[in-house]
Amino acid sequence: MRYPVLLVALSGLVVLLFAASLLVGPAALGLADSLSALVTGQGEAVVLVMREIRLPRALLGLMVGAVLGLSGAAMQGYLRNPLAEPGLVGVSSSAALGAVIALQTGLAAAFTLALPVAALAGAGLSVLLILGLAGPRGGALALILAGVAISALAAAGVALVLNLSPNPFAAMEIVFWMMGSLADRSMTHVALAAPFVIAGMALLLTLGRGLDALTLGEDAAEALGVRMSRLRLVLILGTAMSVGAAVAVAGTVGFVGLVVPHILRPLVGARPSRLLLASALGGAAMLLAADIAVRVIAPDRDLKLGVLTAIVGSPFFLHLIWRMRRLEA
Repeated sequence: MRYPVLLVALSGLVVLLFAASLLVGPAALGLADSLSALVTGQGEAVVLVMREIRLPRALLGLMVGAVLGLSGAAMQGYLRNPLAEPGLVGVSSSAALGAVIALQTGLAAAFTLALPVAALAGAGLSVLLILGLAGPRGGALALILAGVAISALAAAGVALVLNLSPNPFAAMEIVFWMMGSLADRSMTHVALAAPFVIAGMALLLTLGRGLDALTLGEDAAEALGVRMSRLRLVLILGTAMSVGAAVAVAGTVGFVGLVVPHILRPLVGARPSRLLLASALGGAAMLLAADIAVRVIAPDRDLKLGVLTAIVGSPFFLHLIWRMRRLEA
């Protein structure tokens, strides 16, 4: 498939799923009434549902999915490892630890934005730790090891917080948040996450030329004028800003950054630069579809978004491992 045709097709799919996300929900609203209320602001109850409940949910699905797909493609391109994903550098788990601490200490209940702000702070701290551990000239292996160490440390911190929870209800609240969801989010969450998401994605989209050169190896890339230290710094900052903001407002949603680049890679050829924008659109489509599915599959139950993506992504991950094993045999 030609690259422009693929982008147009993915953009059309995202638009359709975004519209469907606005129209699907427990409130039985007609198509004409819903769109009219959203655009004109007429009809108090319908406007409330559309502008305060469904629109922020659809916007967050669009942003979070795009971030996860794009950062997954960038990580796989830099590390030249098809099993890489944004969580590999420890940003997701560090953001989750910050949010969990906000829940445990009661800050989340006392201050509306304490939870996402704490998650962003956790993501920012993870960047400082990664840069400190990997060093200014560390390669891909140093980055992976630093990410694994930070992920393990953050996971231990989350386990400690759960262990010290004063009652089962507090622990249950933390566990449910970590499953990932877009329910009960507002335009305030959109406004908080949007600047970091846009800035992070803008940084990641500049990596195309460097990632293309990196397919020839680090030495060849440097010979072509790519500064590897700058490439890695932009990758870490872009991933931390965008993924940290996504985790802050949606919790932990896994496997999107792993699955989407793999599905689209055969359609864009061997150039990582082409995979970046395509994966952003594909990630948005996947997360919007998953969020619609959780509302359709169990409308009376609070089925978590991260649970559904894990159910879809885990078999895909196992398939990748099995295929790599057969290729190496």
